[in-house]
Amino acid sequence: MVLHEVAQNNLRDVSVTLPKHALTVVTGPSGSGKSSLVFGTLAAEAQRQLYETFPAFVRHRLPGRERPRARRLENLTMTVVIDQRRPAGNTRSTVGTTSEAHTALRVLFSRCATPSAGPAQVYSFNDPLGMCVRCHGLGTARELDLDRLLRGDRSLNEGAIDFPAFSPGSATWQLYAESGLFDADKPLGAFTGQERELLLYGHGFHVKRRTGAGVYRNAYEGVVPRLERRFLRRETDALSERERVALARVTRVQTCPVCRGARLNAAALASRLAGHTIAECADMPVDQLVPLLTRARAADAGPLADEALTVLRRIQVVGLGYLSLARATTTLSGGELQRLKCVRHLGSSLTDVTYLFDEPTAGLHPADVEALAEVLLALRDNGNTVIAVTHDPAVMDLADHVIDLGPGAGAHGGQIVFTGTPAQLRAARTTTGAALRAARVHKECPRTPHRFLDVSGAGRANLREEHVELPEGVMCVVTGVAGAGKSSLLTALVEQHPAAVLIDQAEIGASPRATAATYSGAMDALRKLFSKASGAGAGLFSSNSSGACPQCRGRGEVETDLAYLEPVSRTCEVCGGSRYRPEALKHRLHGRTVAEVLGMTVGQALETFTSPPALAGALRPLGEVGLSYLTLGRTLSTLSGGERQRLKLAAHLKESGRLFVFDDPTSGLHLADTAVLLRLLDRLVDAGNSLVVATHDLEVVRHADWVVDLGPGPGDRGGRVVHSGTLAALLDRTSSLTADHLRSYLAAPDAAQGAAAESASEGSVAAQRRLQGP
Repeated sequence: MVLHEVAQNNLRDVSVTLPKHALTVVTGPSGSGKSSLVFGTLAAEAQRQLYETFPAFVRHRLPGRERPRARRLENLTMTVVIDQRRPAGNTRSTVGTTSEAHTALRVLFSRCATPSAGPAQVYSFNDPLGMCVRCHGLGTARELDLDRLLRGDRSLNEGAIDFPAFSPGSATWQLYAESGLFDADKPLGAFTGQERELLLYGHGFHVKRRTGAGVYRNAYEGVVPRLERRFLRRETDALSERERVALARVTRVQTCPVCRGARLNAAALASRLAGHTIAECADMPVDQLVPLLTRARAADAGPLADEALTVLRRIQVVGLGYLSLARATTTLSGGELQRLKCVRHLGSSLTDVTYLFDEPTAGLHPADVEALAEVLLALRDNGNTVIAVTHDPAVMDLADHVIDLGPGAGAHGGQIVFTGTPAQLRAARTTTGAALRAARVHKECPRTPHRFLDVSGAGRANLREEHVELPEGVMCVVTGVAGAGKSSLLTALVEQHPAAVLIDQAEIGASPRATAATYSGAMDALRKLFSKASGAGAGLFSSNSSGACPQCRGRGEVETDLAYLEPVSRTCEVCGGSRYRPEALKHRLHGRTVAEVLGMTVGQALETFTSPPALAGALRPLGEVGLSYLTLGRTLSTLSGGERQRLKLAAHLKESGRLFVFDDPTSGLHLADTAVLLRLLDRLVDAGNSLVVATHDLEVVRHADWVVDLGPGPGDRGGRVVHSGTLAALLDRTSSLTADHLRSYLAAPDAAQGAAAESASEGSVAAQRRLQGP
C-alpha cells in the first residue's frame, strides 16, 4: 500500500509505503500525526472506496465519507478498524452480546436444555419474549425515592417537586399547581393523606391548563407514574446529561426483586443445561464455562455446543477468560474492549484484509500483552496485513516494519522521521529511538510514607481483602494483571475518601461545543481582548452566543442523523468550519480573526499573547502537562483518554495537601511524554500531595515510592494483595507476575525484548491452533 503526499490534519505531504502481509507499527510522540495517517487517511479512504462499489440504494443509507487530503493512495485493501471506542450499545450491551457468545449459548439452550422454553429468542434478555417483565431485561430496578424527590417544607409554587421537568412555570408543573386540585402555596408537608395520594398517584380524569395560546384539556397523571413513564422506563442512554444527573439524585437502583438480576422471565430461567440456567452460565467466568460446556457436549449437546465453545475459546485466546458473558461492556477498560472486538475476527477465513489497531496494549499488564501479541501475529500469519498505532516497546519489537513520525507534536510533527526494522529504530536519532535506548533503573531513594489510608474492600467485585492500606505523602502505584481488582480498589478509595481528586479517562462533562480554550478558561480572556480591541460586545466572539454561525450554530460542522446508523458530520458550508458569523470575523487581534486564534496551538498562543496574566495563566498549565500541541479550538470530544487526563490534571498543578487518584495516566503516551508526566507527578508529591496511580506501565512502576501489587491472577484468581511495600522488595518476590516482568524490563533491553519477540512468535502458532476450536 502506497500513500502519496498525505496532508491530512498536521501531516506535511507525507509519502510512505506500508508492506502487505506484515505487522507494521506506527509510532511517534503524542500528536505527531499517527492517527491522521492510519485512521484519518488509510482507513477513511479504504472505507470510502468500498462504499462506492455498493448500489446507490445501499450507499444512500451508509455514512458518507469525505475524501482525505492526499494526492494518491494505491493498492488499498478492505480495512477493519479495531479501536478502543465503546461499541454502539447501551446498558444492555454485555461481553456475551458483543462477542456473540450469548447468541450461540441461546441456541444451545433452545435445543438441548430441559424443559425447553422455545426458540432461541426466548432466552434473550433483549427480546420481549425472554426479558423479565419487571425490569425489562436490565437486571436492576430503579425506584423513586420520594424523600429525595419531594421537599415537604416547600409549596408547589416554591418547587416542592425537586426535578427539572416539574420546575415552577413549566408545562408539567401547570398540571398540578394550576389544576385547582391543590393549594399551590401550601407546603407539601401540610398536605392531607388524600391530597398527597392524589398528587402522587391520581389518574382517570382531565384538568385544564392555561397557556398564552389558550386553554388546553389534559389527562391528569400523578407525579410518580408520570416520572416512571417519561424517565424510569427509558434507556439511560436516551436521556440528556441533565436528566441523568437529576434522575440519579431522586432514585435508587436495586437488584430486580423478580428475576434477582438474571434479566430473564420465569420460563427462560426454568430451563437447565448440565444443572445450570442460562443466567448462571452467563455469570460464570469464561474459564469456568468452557469445561462445563465441554462436559455437556460429551453428554448429549454434541455439535450445538461446539459453536459456543469456539467463541468462548477465542475469548480465552485474547486473554479475557476471567470475564463473564454477563459483564456489562460499560464496565470494561479500553484495552479489554479492544480485545473483545478481536473475537469476531479471529475465526474469519478472509485473507488480504488490513487490520488497524489503535493502542492495542493500552490498559494491559505485560503478562496480558503476550496474549495480545499472539493475536496480532496470528492475524498476520493468516495472510492479512496488521497495522498497530502504539508506543509499546514490546509490540514494536514484534513488528516486521516500523514507521516513526515526528519529530515533535502538532505543528512540530507530521513528518516521517524513520522507517525500518525495530533494531534499526533503536539506533535511530529520533525521539522514539532515544527513548528506547534510555537507561532503566528503579528509584534508589524512595520517599517514606507519612501515614496510611484504610480502604475497606470487602464484598466489592473480586476484591477479596477486608482492608487495604495505601500510603500518604508518596507516589503509590497499584498494579497487577487485568482483572486483578485495581479498579475495584480505586472505586472503593474514592467512595470512602470523597475529598480525593479522581483523574481518569472518562469523558469530560461538558457540551459538544466545549474546547480546550473554554475548558481551561482561556476563552474568557480572549473574548475580552477582542471586545476591547474592536469595541464590540464580548458575545460576538463566542461561538456559543451571538457570534455563532447561524447554519451550524457554532459547531463548525453539520451533523446528519441517520437513525440506526452512526451520524454523519460534514464541514459547515456557510462558515467553512470557522464556527463564526461574518460579523465576528471582520475583527482582528494581532492580525488574526477569532477563528484563526482558535486555530493556534497552546504553545503558539503563549508566545503571541504575553498578556493579560489571566490568559497566560490559563494556558501555561496546558503546556506544563504536555499539551502544547493542542489547538485552542480543539473540541474535547476528539481528545484521547490520556489527553483528557492531562487536561484535568492541568487544573490542579498548584494544589497541595490533596489525595490524587490516577487511572492509567500514561495511556496513549509516547515514552518521552511519559517522562514529562512522571516529572509532573513528582512535582505534585513534592508539593505535599499524595498520589495513588493504577497502571501497568513498567516505566511508571519503576518510578514508584511504594507498590501495591494485586493478584495473583485475574477474576476469581485475583483480588488479593500480593505485595505492599517498596519497589526493591517487590523485585525480590517470586510469586508476582509484575515482579517477573519488571525484572526483565530492568535487565538488558535487547536480551529481554528478543526473548519476548521469540516467545510471542511461537505463541502465534499456538494461537492459530486454538482458534480452530475443539
